[in-house]
Amino acid sequence: MKLFLVYPLAALFEIAGCFAFWAWWRLEKSPLWLLPGMVSLALFAWLLTLVPTDAAGRAFAAYGGVYVAASLLWLWTVEGTTPDRWDFVGGAVVLAGAAIILFGPRG
Repeated sequence: MKLFLVYPLAALFEIAGCFAFWAWWRLEKSPLWLLPGMVSLALFAWLLTLVPTDAAGRAFAAYGGVYVAASLLWLWTVEGTTPDRWDFVGGAVVLAGAAIILFGPRG
């Protein structure tokens, strides 16, 4: 699977899985929300194993930037709260950091 698909899909599955737990606990939704949440979190973890790097920590660190940006997109599209300019600036900064970590030259 292409890297440009792995990270966004992983972010979607992680955020959806965590939101399922949030909905159950904080929004008092049915415990049945937990089952798809757990499946979603397992898919997230599996997707990160597909990142083409020799070090898990590097894959996870670079993913962190994508996760932050995807979380802001979730905030906007699912929760209906428009990110402010500082959210956009912060998202751009962490995406730049993720790119440096993942694509930076190695000795």
